Amino acid sequence: MKRCRHCRRKRVTRPRGLCWDCYYLPGVRELYPATSKYGQRGPGISRRHAVPPPFPTNALPGSPEKIQVLTQRLEHGFDLWHPNDATLDGGAELSEAG
Repeated sequence: MKRCRHCRRKRVTRPRGLCWDCYYLPGVRELYPATSKYGQRGPGISRRHAVPPPFPTNALPGSPEKIQVLTQRLEHGFDLWHPNDATLDGGAELSEAG
């Protein structure tokens, strides 16, 4: 039987390895990171309050330029994607290359 990570007395019944009482104590839940593989978040993932980028980029997906733009957006707190960013879909010069 796993014991609570906070009080070490009661059985774990809630996420983050906590018992029922500790999980609902104010401030305790924030002390322990999520233990679920679905609860892990990295930079740029699930940024609900991110500001949209001020302008789109012409850099193609997967290019070093696009990766640099995404890095800059992340560092400045912008959302990673702009609705008008360049895509591989509409480029006539890309469909003729070959």
